[in-house]
Amino acid sequence: MSTTTASITPVVVRLKLSLLHNGLRQSSGRRAAYIGSAVAVLLSSALLLILLIALRGHDHAASVVVPLVAVLAVGWAVMPLFFPGGDETLDPTRLVMLPLRPRPLVRALLAASLVGIGPLFTLCVLAGSVVSVAHGGVAYVVGVVGGALALLVCVALARTVAAANIRLLTSRKGRDLAVLSGLFVAIGAQVVNFGAQRLSSGGLGQLDAPAEVLKWVPPASAIGAADSASQGSYGVAVLQLALSALALVALLALWSRHLTRLMTSPDGSTLQAIDARATRERTSTGLSRLLPGGRTGTVMERSLRYVWRDPKTKAAWVTSLAIGLIVPLFNAVQGTGSLYFACFAAGMLGVQMYNQFGQDTSAFWIVAMTISSTRDAYVELRARALALLVITLPYATLVTVLTTALLGDWPKLPEVLGLSFALLGALLATGAWTSARFPYSIPQEGHKNVAPGQSGLAFMAILGGMVGGALLCAPVIAATIWVNVSEGGDEWSWLLLPVGAVYGTAIAVAGLRMAAPRTARQLPEILLAVSKG
Repeated sequence: MSTTTASITPVVVRLKLSLLHNGLRQSSGRRAAYIGSAVAVLLSSALLLILLIALRGHDHAASVVVPLVAVLAVGWAVMPLFFPGGDETLDPTRLVMLPLRPRPLVRALLAASLVGIGPLFTLCVLAGSVVSVAHGGVAYVVGVVGGALALLVCVALARTVAAANIRLLTSRKGRDLAVLSGLFVAIGAQVVNFGAQRLSSGGLGQLDAPAEVLKWVPPASAIGAADSASQGSYGVAVLQLALSALALVALLALWSRHLTRLMTSPDGSTLQAIDARATRERTSTGLSRLLPGGRTGTVMERSLRYVWRDPKTKAAWVTSLAIGLIVPLFNAVQGTGSLYFACFAAGMLGVQMYNQFGQDTSAFWIVAMTISSTRDAYVELRARALALLVITLPYATLVTVLTTALLGDWPKLPEVLGLSFALLGALLATGAWTSARFPYSIPQEGHKNVAPGQSGLAFMAILGGMVGGALLCAPVIAATIWVNVSEGGDEWSWLLLPVGAVYGTAIAVAGLRMAAPRTARQLPEILLAVSKG
């Protein structure tokens, strides 16, 4: 049975609409989330469209819209990597049993890709960009053609990236990558904030140089063609349109090639390994040889493996590492930061001590079986804290040194390091106590980090622990204030480094010893709390 090109496209479009409709029928929460996001996108699209139209006639209008379209294309390229579940039709292997040829399938999937909130937002941006730079009938014609080309290039780019990485996106590593989408949003927000501050201080003229380069890079070149046509450079406009058209053809060809490979290649998961050299015996890694012996080393290795392998734990760590570095460094680069912002890194990483047993989920029963006394509970908590310190101590030190180098305030380095170490010790102490007092479950599926019904418990644990940690740091904070306000206090500022380190160590050990008895007594209750996900 053969399927013609004319019949494939409407079928795939209807399939896209059916998937969307059936997905919204699954739950009222999903329906509300979709409607809310749709309203937000529509409002932002309308606002952005108005702002772009308002740029019409401005001297730097082209310098704004050309980079904007380039950034939009980058967003289309990376979104499938971080949100692979956002469009079920991104996985063409689901159609592998159907008698479809690559070229008709490419055209059908391309048409289906134009259905959704994302294409509508992109269309509004491109329409506003064309209106802002097009002057004259010829320029408008070129702009309409260029806008259509830019939209198709964006959609084809997303589809090509998704097809090239579909094996990754449907694997465990792909799910790990999707969990890190929050990090991508956080970093993007910081970059946008930094760029907005630079533009507000230096004006839109700073975009002239990047725009001159990007107007030759598809799909931004398609919008640049409208600006060139407005200036009477029709030959340049045709060349820029041709670049976008060539990019579209190349992307469609590459997409078709990946589709052919996906639709005809066997799934590696169904093949038996025939090369004995490809199999290897899993033995203890070099990590265990660097750790202490006994229970401490075993628990440390298990905790570090969680950081590397567990998707939720990995996402929390990577996000904390990135934000802990971005906040102080970006503020330092902007010239508005303080060296004490470096303590943000210790704070972000110290929070990882909270809910230590929640990451074990129902497997905590294995840990509970090995704890028969307060001493066992103390060693368990201490080993988890030491595993956290293996990453946190050098990282917090590195962030503090980098922030100091950017600000050039080297005399304050010892006191900031001492304050960071004291804060880290206080968070370890409160984190150990709240892990035993307020444990909660972390669902393994989905993006939620707290099981239903335990959100208040998690909020109480984290907020109370952070407030308690800040109060525990009060002596070191008071000493830091005294050194900075008293006359001649700078001579003693170097003492804050050893004082902060010793105080942080002492308060962490005290917190672990206070949490150990409760942990040993409440093992069944902790297991019940962390198994609800």
